[in-house]
Amino acid sequence: MTELARPERDSGGEPSDSARAPRGTGRRLHGAIAHKLGMAIVSGEYAPGDTLSGEVAFSEALDVSRSAYREAIQVLAAKGLVESRPKAGTRVLPRSRWNLLDPDVLGWAFSGEPDHAFVRSLFELRSVVEPAAARFAAERRDRADLKAMKDALGGMRRHTLATDAGRAADRDFHDAILRATRNDAMMVLSASIGAAVNWTTRYKQRARELPRNPIPDHAKVYEAILAGDGEAAALAMRTLVELALEDTSSSMEA
Repeated sequence: MTELARPERDSGGEPSDSARAPRGTGRRLHGAIAHKLGMAIVSGEYAPGDTLSGEVAFSEALDVSRSAYREAIQVLAAKGLVESRPKAGTRVLPRSRWNLLDPDVLGWAFSGEPDHAFVRSLFELRSVVEPAAARFAAERRDRADLKAMKDALGGMRRHTLATDAGRAADRDFHDAILRATRNDAMMVLSASIGAAVNWTTRYKQRARELPRNPIPDHAKVYEAILAGDGEAAALAMRTLVELALEDTSSSMEA
Protein backbone atom coordinates (compact mmCIF):
# COMPACT_ATOMS: atom_id res chain seq x y z
CA MET A 1 0.00 0.00 0.00
CA THR A 2 1.24 3.47 -0.87
CA GLU A 3 2.64 5.28 2.13
CA LEU A 4 0.40 8.04 3.40
CA ALA A 5 1.98 11.48 3.66
CA ARG A 6 1.99 13.32 6.95
CA PRO A 7 -0.13 16.49 6.82
CA GLU A 8 0.97 19.83 8.18
CA ARG A 9 -0.31 20.69 11.67
CA ASP A 10 -1.52 24.12 10.54
CA SER A 11 -5.00 23.58 9.17
CA GLY A 12 -4.68 26.76 7.12
CA GLY A 13 -1.77 25.49 5.02
CA GLU A 14 -2.16 24.35 1.45
CA PRO A 15 -1.17 20.75 0.64
CA SER A 16 1.79 20.21 -1.67
CA ASP A 17 1.67 18.04 -4.77
CA SER A 18 4.20 15.67 -3.20
CA ALA A 19 1.68 14.80 -0.49
CA ARG A 20 -0.73 13.30 -3.01
CA ALA A 21 -1.78 9.68 -2.60
CA PRO A 22 -4.32 7.64 -4.57
CA ARG A 23 -7.87 8.75 -3.90
CA GLY A 24 -10.16 6.17 -2.38
CA THR A 25 -12.53 5.16 0.34
CA GLY A 26 -13.24 2.02 2.26
CA ARG A 27 -12.12 0.06 5.25
CA ARG A 28 -8.55 -0.54 4.07
CA LEU A 29 -8.02 3.14 3.37
CA HIS A 30 -9.28 4.49 6.68
CA GLY A 31 -7.33 1.72 8.37
CA ALA A 32 -4.17 2.87 6.58
CA ILE A 33 -4.80 6.48 7.63
CA ALA A 34 -5.35 5.40 11.24
CA HIS A 35 -2.15 3.34 11.10
CA LYS A 36 -0.12 6.27 9.74
CA LEU A 37 -1.47 8.76 12.28
CA GLY A 38 -1.31 6.24 15.12
CA MET A 39 2.37 5.59 14.46
CA ALA A 40 3.06 9.34 14.32
CA ILE A 41 1.30 9.94 17.63
CA VAL A 42 2.81 7.00 19.51
CA SER A 43 6.33 7.80 18.22
CA GLY A 44 6.04 11.40 19.41
CA GLU A 45 5.90 13.01 15.98
CA TYR A 46 2.67 14.50 17.24
CA ALA A 47 2.88 15.50 20.89
CA PRO A 48 0.03 15.50 23.42
CA GLY A 49 -1.91 18.72 22.97
CA ASP A 50 -1.07 19.05 19.27
CA THR A 51 -4.02 19.72 16.99
CA LEU A 52 -4.20 17.67 13.83
CA SER A 53 -4.93 19.26 10.50
CA GLY A 54 -8.59 19.90 9.83
CA GLU A 55 -10.73 17.36 8.04
CA VAL A 56 -10.75 19.25 4.74
CA ALA A 57 -7.02 20.03 4.76
CA PHE A 58 -6.07 16.49 5.70
CA SER A 59 -8.32 14.79 3.15
CA GLU A 60 -7.06 17.12 0.41
CA ALA A 61 -3.43 16.65 1.43
CA LEU A 62 -3.79 12.87 1.07
CA ASP A 63 -6.28 13.02 -1.79
CA VAL A 64 -8.69 10.82 0.15
CA SER A 65 -12.33 11.20 1.03
CA ARG A 66 -13.35 13.15 4.11
CA SER A 67 -15.36 10.14 5.29
CA ALA A 68 -12.19 7.98 5.26
CA TYR A 69 -10.41 10.57 7.40
CA ARG A 70 -13.35 10.82 9.83
CA GLU A 71 -13.48 7.04 10.19
CA ALA A 72 -9.74 6.95 10.89
CA ILE A 73 -10.12 9.59 13.59
CA GLN A 74 -12.93 7.56 15.14
CA VAL A 75 -10.59 4.57 15.32
CA LEU A 76 -7.92 6.64 17.07
CA ALA A 77 -10.48 8.20 19.43
CA ALA A 78 -11.71 4.73 20.44
CA LYS A 79 -8.13 3.88 21.42
CA GLY A 80 -7.82 7.05 23.50
CA LEU A 81 -5.19 8.71 21.30
CA VAL A 82 -7.22 11.73 20.15
CA GLU A 83 -10.31 13.73 20.99
CA SER A 84 -12.42 15.65 18.49
CA ARG A 85 -14.56 18.63 19.44
CA PRO A 86 -16.62 20.99 17.31
CA LYS A 87 -14.64 24.11 16.38
CA ALA A 88 -11.68 23.01 18.52
CA GLY A 89 -10.66 20.28 16.07
CA THR A 90 -8.89 17.01 16.77
CA ARG A 91 -6.34 17.10 19.58
CA VAL A 92 -3.79 14.49 20.66
CA LEU A 93 -4.60 13.33 24.18
CA PRO A 94 -2.10 12.84 27.04
CA ARG A 95 -0.36 9.48 27.12
CA SER A 96 -2.25 8.62 30.31
CA ARG A 97 -5.44 8.48 28.25
CA TRP A 98 -4.09 6.06 25.64
CA ASN A 99 -5.18 2.45 25.62
CA LEU A 100 -1.61 1.18 25.69
CA LEU A 101 -2.75 -2.44 25.81
CA ASP A 102 -4.70 -2.17 22.57
CA PRO A 103 -3.04 -4.56 20.08
CA ASP A 104 -2.87 -1.84 17.40
CA VAL A 105 -1.30 0.67 19.79
CA LEU A 106 1.26 -1.94 20.83
CA GLY A 107 2.02 -2.56 17.16
CA TRP A 108 2.49 1.15 16.50
CA ALA A 109 4.78 1.45 19.52
CA PHE A 110 7.06 -1.28 18.17
CA SER A 111 6.94 -0.11 14.56
CA GLY A 112 9.68 2.39 15.40
CA GLU A 113 11.99 2.52 18.38
CA PRO A 114 9.83 1.86 21.45
CA ASP A 115 10.26 3.95 24.55
CA HIS A 116 12.38 2.15 27.19
CA ALA A 117 10.03 3.11 30.02
CA PHE A 118 7.05 1.80 28.07
CA VAL A 119 8.76 -1.52 27.36
CA ARG A 120 9.67 -1.93 31.02
CA SER A 121 6.11 -1.12 32.12
CA LEU A 122 4.78 -3.68 29.67
CA PHE A 123 7.02 -6.38 31.07
CA GLU A 124 6.19 -5.36 34.63
CA LEU A 125 2.53 -5.94 33.81
CA ARG A 126 3.37 -9.33 32.32
CA SER A 127 5.44 -10.23 35.39
CA VAL A 128 2.40 -9.58 37.59
CA VAL A 129 -0.29 -11.21 35.43
CA GLU A 130 1.36 -14.19 33.75
CA PRO A 131 2.95 -15.99 36.73
CA ALA A 132 -0.39 -15.79 38.54
CA ALA A 133 -2.13 -17.03 35.38
CA ALA A 134 0.30 -19.98 35.16
CA ARG A 135 -0.42 -20.85 38.80
CA PHE A 136 -4.18 -20.80 38.25
CA ALA A 137 -3.80 -22.76 35.01
CA ALA A 138 -1.88 -25.49 36.82
CA GLU A 139 -4.71 -25.78 39.33
CA ARG A 140 -7.67 -25.46 36.97
CA ARG A 141 -6.64 -26.74 33.53
CA ASP A 142 -8.46 -29.56 31.82
CA ARG A 143 -7.45 -31.97 29.08
CA ALA A 144 -8.41 -29.58 26.29
CA ASP A 145 -6.29 -26.80 27.80
CA LEU A 146 -3.26 -29.08 28.02
CA LYS A 147 -3.74 -30.16 24.41
CA ALA A 148 -3.91 -26.52 23.28
CA MET A 149 -0.68 -25.71 25.13
CA LYS A 150 1.08 -28.83 23.83
CA ASP A 151 -0.02 -28.13 20.24
CA ALA A 152 1.15 -24.52 20.50
CA LEU A 153 4.49 -25.60 21.92
CA GLY A 154 4.84 -28.09 19.08
CA GLY A 155 4.11 -25.33 16.58
CA MET A 156 6.79 -23.13 18.11
CA ARG A 157 9.34 -25.94 17.85
CA ARG A 158 8.31 -26.87 14.31
CA HIS A 159 8.26 -23.38 12.83
CA THR A 160 10.66 -21.49 15.19
CA LEU A 161 10.00 -17.98 16.43
CA ALA A 162 11.68 -16.52 13.35
CA THR A 163 8.49 -17.19 11.36
CA ASP A 164 4.96 -15.82 11.47
CA ALA A 165 3.63 -19.34 12.10
CA GLY A 166 5.98 -19.82 15.05
CA ARG A 167 5.06 -16.48 16.58
CA ALA A 168 1.36 -17.28 16.11
CA ALA A 169 1.95 -20.53 18.02
CA ASP A 170 3.68 -18.52 20.75
CA ARG A 171 0.60 -16.30 21.07
CA ASP A 172 -1.59 -19.41 21.17
CA PHE A 173 0.50 -20.83 24.01
CA HIS A 174 0.06 -17.75 26.20
CA ASP A 175 -3.61 -17.52 25.23
CA ALA A 176 -4.19 -21.15 26.24
CA ILE A 177 -2.71 -20.47 29.68
CA LEU A 178 -4.92 -17.44 30.23
CA ARG A 179 -8.00 -19.40 29.16
CA ALA A 180 -7.07 -22.22 31.51
CA THR A 181 -7.27 -19.84 34.48
CA ARG A 182 -11.07 -19.79 34.19
CA ASN A 183 -10.73 -16.16 35.27
CA ASP A 184 -12.74 -13.88 33.00
CA ALA A 185 -10.78 -10.76 33.97
CA MET A 186 -7.48 -12.41 33.07
CA MET A 187 -8.88 -13.85 29.85
CA VAL A 188 -9.78 -10.33 28.70
CA LEU A 189 -6.04 -9.58 28.63
CA SER A 190 -5.38 -12.37 26.14
CA ALA A 191 -5.24 -10.17 23.02
CA SER A 192 -3.01 -7.63 24.76
CA ILE A 193 -0.60 -10.23 26.16
CA GLY A 194 -0.51 -11.98 22.79
CA ALA A 195 0.25 -8.73 20.98
CA ALA A 196 2.97 -7.85 23.47
CA VAL A 197 4.58 -11.27 23.03
CA ASN A 198 4.39 -11.01 19.25
CA TRP A 199 5.76 -7.49 18.89
CA THR A 200 8.61 -7.88 21.35
CA THR A 201 9.67 -11.09 19.60
CA ARG A 202 9.55 -9.35 16.23
CA TYR A 203 11.50 -6.42 17.62
CA LYS A 204 14.26 -8.65 19.00
CA GLN A 205 14.78 -10.14 15.53
CA ARG A 206 14.99 -6.90 13.56
CA ALA A 207 18.74 -6.67 13.21
CA ARG A 208 19.87 -10.11 14.34
CA GLU A 209 18.74 -13.55 15.39
CA LEU A 210 17.14 -14.02 18.78
CA PRO A 211 19.87 -13.79 21.45
CA ARG A 212 18.80 -17.23 22.71
CA ASN A 213 16.11 -19.82 22.17
CA PRO A 214 13.18 -19.14 24.54
CA ILE A 215 11.22 -22.26 23.61
CA PRO A 216 12.74 -24.40 26.42
CA ASP A 217 11.52 -21.75 28.89
CA HIS A 218 7.99 -22.24 27.54
CA ALA A 219 8.38 -26.01 27.84
CA LYS A 220 9.18 -25.65 31.55
CA VAL A 221 5.97 -23.68 32.06
CA TYR A 222 3.97 -26.34 30.24
CA GLU A 223 5.56 -29.19 32.19
CA ALA A 224 4.72 -27.53 35.51
CA ILE A 225 1.12 -26.91 34.43
CA LEU A 226 0.88 -30.51 33.21
CA ALA A 227 2.09 -31.69 36.62
CA GLY A 228 -0.47 -29.49 38.36
CA ASP A 229 2.31 -27.72 40.27
CA GLY A 230 1.13 -24.13 40.67
CA GLU A 231 4.25 -22.92 42.47
CA ALA A 232 6.60 -24.33 39.83
CA ALA A 233 4.39 -22.98 37.02
CA ALA A 234 4.45 -19.47 38.49
CA LEU A 235 8.22 -19.60 38.95
CA ALA A 236 8.82 -20.89 35.42
CA MET A 237 6.62 -18.17 33.94
CA ARG A 238 8.28 -15.47 36.02
CA THR A 239 11.66 -16.63 34.74
CA LEU A 240 10.36 -16.69 31.16
CA VAL A 241 9.15 -13.08 31.39
CA GLU A 242 12.32 -11.85 33.10
CA LEU A 243 14.53 -13.43 30.43
CA ALA A 244 12.33 -11.97 27.70
CA LEU A 245 12.82 -8.50 29.23
CA GLU A 246 16.60 -9.03 29.31
CA ASP A 247 16.60 -10.05 25.64
CA THR A 248 14.44 -7.09 24.63
CA SER A 249 16.57 -4.62 26.59
CA SER A 250 19.69 -6.08 24.98
CA SER A 251 18.16 -5.59 21.53
CA MET A 252 17.26 -1.97 22.34
CA GLU A 253 20.84 -1.25 23.41
CA ALA A 254 22.45 -2.95 20.42
